[in-house]
Amino acid sequence: MRIGELAKRAGCDVETVRYYEREGLLAKPEREPSGYRCYGALHQETLQFIRHGRSLGMKLAEIRLLLDFRHHPEEDCAGVDALLDVQIARVEEQISAMGTLKEQLIALRGECEQRQTNRTCGILRAFNQAAQGQACPCHREG
Repeated sequence: MRIGELAKRAGCDVETVRYYEREGLLAKPEREPSGYRCYGALHQETLQFIRHGRSLGMKLAEIRLLLDFRHHPEEDCAGVDALLDVQIARVEEQISAMGTLKEQLIALRGECEQRQTNRTCGILRAFNQAAQGQACPCHREG
């Protein structure tokens, strides 16, 4: 199959396929006599493997490790477990950060409880305070 079909089957852009090739995550395909790349089922499976890892928020370096682990099926999976533990910890940090962000946005929204003009809007006032290096309601210590 050609690159466009591969990308379509994997649900990504052609540029994504080319990027993964450049990064060495996806094997270079054979070339047809016409010069077109010719991808096979293994390319599609690998691309879907990569895309699955990306959908879980994994970095390309981590996916590279998973691909390496995949090519050594007889080895102990402790490395795979450790990699997932790192990703779980990263997600927990992101959840905490998102909770903080939500609290900041709620505090900021509280600065403008009723309709006003932009001149008197508490939200814009807070942004202006932050722009001037002053404390703003959304970043006050709780």
